[in-house]
Amino acid sequence: MEKILSVNQLSSGYGELPVLHNIDLHVNRGEIVSVVGANGAGKSTLLLTLSGHLMAQSGQVQFDNHDITRLPAHDCPERGLVMVPEGGRLFPFMTVLENLELGSYISKARTDIKNRLEEVMGLFPILKDRQQQLAGRLSGGERQMCAIARAMMSKPKLLMLDEPSLGLAPIMVDKVFVMVKQMVESQNLSVLLVEQNVGNALQMSERGYILEHGHLLKTGKSSDLLNDSDIQRSYMGL
Repeated sequence: MEKILSVNQLSSGYGELPVLHNIDLHVNRGEIVSVVGANGAGKSTLLLTLSGHLMAQSGQVQFDNHDITRLPAHDCPERGLVMVPEGGRLFPFMTVLENLELGSYISKARTDIKNRLEEVMGLFPILKDRQQQLAGRLSGGERQMCAIARAMMSKPKLLMLDEPSLGLAPIMVDKVFVMVKQMVESQNLSVLLVEQNVGNALQMSERGYILEHGHLLKTGKSSDLLNDSDIQRSYMGL
């Protein structure tokens, strides 16, 4: 399969504080890949580095056959690499519609906002009913859907999700993950999912990486990782 994202020997951190150490991972086109681990493992640091918000200390990041290791954050969405940050970070005093429209600010999405809105609201029908409602009045699950939908407005090739299940009731977690899978199937999309919820993340992904204290502990098919006794004991309470 063709790789859309390839990360080689990536190290990153904050000033003099190292967090990630020689990370190797990849995402194939049309694939859902999960990076899972406990709080503080370095998962969010990984996404911040891939999206240009943190500068890599060493290593290389290739996206869609281009070296983006030093690419600034504002250029990543133009190339189709889009992150949904932890908590979604909507503008609470703007409507759902206004938040979605902000997702289409890049040049390739600006020319077709109306059709893109219809397409995205088709993926998230609850948002069509809520489009004139203030984003701050949405439920937790609806806010997460709105944040993902806003990212989809930019026509991403790879969507990076940082803890999409955080703070959600189990039934809403299931709904969000089902919608992510539907997007992958209908939009020719690849997804890099970062999660503390190891079981849910591995169940919805094809492959997974276990991150611990900034190092890759294990990697493989998600089904194999789910049945790994060490992972079950350490991360799933089994």
